[in-house]
Amino acid sequence: MKLAVIGGGSTYTPELIDGFARLRDTLPVAELVLVDPAADRLELVGGLARRILAKQGHDGLVTTTSDLDAGVDGADAVLLQLRVGGQAARQRDETWPLECGCVGQETTGAGGLAKALRTVPVVLDIAERVRRSNPRAWIIDFTNPVGIVTRALLRAGHRAVGLCNVAIGFQRRFARLLDAEPGAVHLDHVGLNHLTWERGVRLGGPEGADVLPRLLAEHGDALAADLRLPRALLDRLGVVPSYYLRYFYAHDEVVHELGTKPSRAAEVAAMERELLAMYGDPALDEKPGLLAKRGGAFYSEAAVDLAAALLGGGGPATQVVNTYNAGTLPFLPDDAVIETQAAVDPSGASPLAVPELDPLFAGLVAAVTAYEDLALDAALRGGRDRVFKALLAHPLVGQYALAEGLTDRLIAHNREHLPWA
Repeated sequence: MKLAVIGGGSTYTPELIDGFARLRDTLPVAELVLVDPAADRLELVGGLARRILAKQGHDGLVTTTSDLDAGVDGADAVLLQLRVGGQAARQRDETWPLECGCVGQETTGAGGLAKALRTVPVVLDIAERVRRSNPRAWIIDFTNPVGIVTRALLRAGHRAVGLCNVAIGFQRRFARLLDAEPGAVHLDHVGLNHLTWERGVRLGGPEGADVLPRLLAEHGDALAADLRLPRALLDRLGVVPSYYLRYFYAHDEVVHELGTKPSRAAEVAAMERELLAMYGDPALDEKPGLLAKRGGAFYSEAAVDLAAALLGGGGPATQVVNTYNAGTLPFLPDDAVIETQAAVDPSGASPLAVPELDPLFAGLVAAVTAYEDLALDAALRGGRDRVFKALLAHPLVGQYALAEGLTDRLIAHNREHLPWA
């Protein structure tokens, strides 16, 4: 089995390699190709990847290349984890929206739209080249904003599934609190990428007893602290929201905080420099502890499980993924992309049925879905007016004067990535 990782020079990659090594019985990878235009990073990450596999007794071949077509040639699955514009673009996404009093974040709000505009055309070009090489290859998208990028891939007819680590992070957190095996914890997880709620936590599978009320009663303070939301809010909602919901539920508070401390992009850039220095140490043969602070926790386990199910190696599976709505949430179009539990096998991902969504959550999901539709249109066709309309539709913007100011800033900071601008 051959896998290609686009963005293989990312500091995330050793997390992925560690998972491939540990879970080789689930996903027997014979060849792994790391593809990245940054040759210097590739050399460091590729060297560490080989040492990790060797230490764990994995005989898979790791190769590196800056040639995309050569890297994806013959691949059974292609994992996308690229960042168009690098950390410098992320730094801008997290700062210029603050000038308008709006959240500066790389996956939602105005910054998230900027990332989508830069990313969608690049990802679609990659996917077309994958299709020419191997039309049966699966594309697993971990590139943000996952919902919009996955929707672009599916609309273009690609065999694609979106993946995020938020759900598996909650699963592992709840399992620790319940003193249970992670595989025994099933989440009633529903919404859009980075806009989800855990409406139930079931032990023993989808039909198991719901222990979410117990979790909230016994561990509500700790969960609220993790999310940086009031315990009382969790109790009133009766759910555990994704931590990205804080941008919606505490917008003004977050904007104030972001204006008084270094950006997350600056923190990550410093961390990446330190990680890359570590990766260059020929004695290092395991993922360093610092990588846990980089983000992407449990990404490798989620990616291995998804690839194994899609490629038929692990049998049918149930996993939280991003895929077509297909009637699951009846108030959304069928071709909207939702994030929920799905049955996954070599034919793709099919969402499981979910109970009716409370209007408190459904209204926000519908609004953000409308924004994502407009965002994808702007990413595919360009134009200042399309950018403005997408921003105006976003619940974190919603005022014409803000949308005008954000549109001007978005274009000014992204001209090199927007040919139409």
